[in-house]
Amino acid sequence: MKHKPVIVLMPGLGDGLEKMAGIQKTLSEKNRVCSYDRLGEGASDQPDGPQTFAGSGKILTGVIDRVAGHRPVVLAGHSLGGMIAARYAPGHRDRVKGVVLMDATSPTSVADVTNAIPESATGPAAELRAQTLQVDRGDNPEKLLITDGKVRSAGDIPVAVIQHGKKYLAAFPEYGPRLEEDWAKGQREWLAISHHSKLITATNSEHYIYVDQPDLAVKTIQRVTSEAAR
Repeated sequence: MKHKPVIVLMPGLGDGLEKMAGIQKTLSEKNRVCSYDRLGEGASDQPDGPQTFAGSGKILTGVIDRVAGHRPVVLAGHSLGGMIAARYAPGHRDRVKGVVLMDATSPTSVADVTNAIPESATGPAAELRAQTLQVDRGDNPEKLLITDGKVRSAGDIPVAVIQHGKKYLAAFPEYGPRLEEDWAKGQREWLAISHHSKLITATNSEHYIYVDQPDLAVKTIQRVTSEAAR
């Protein structure tokens, strides 16, 4: 008999595991669920120095070893947590049997901001550009260097990509529509992780899909977990 996968919840940048406590509680009624604070987040230690996706992946492997043992896992990540999950899955096909991305950071997020907002921009747009690039260079709680990369395949595992439906980025003066366009394009690019991927729009959600539409997040994670168990 196949083991039912363990669900690993991965919050976004600046969010501790308590942010996902609501959906974890609901999911735990029918599944084994784990969430954890990456270095620099929540109750975890501060990173010694700059971190990379490879380093973040090693910690995730340690978490999976501890909570799942030999059981397969489904990774469900929001924002940066989604990007980390999507980068991790292709190299760990033996363990990762499903992925849910909730408005995951675009695989080309650095280029998206620099292309959408020119260096000549002033005011709030210039601030957004400078702040985003600063965060990407490691000036963030995890000291993680956020880099663009090609989307790699994890085979034919079940994958759900949930994108926000309320176009909150479009409200940004002058450059908003382009930012929204690029974000949506990034969500479609994540579909290349698997031949068995599906794009879902959370019509009533801004960025925090699992807060705005927890039922949709739970239902999608449960569906992917059931498919991964087959």
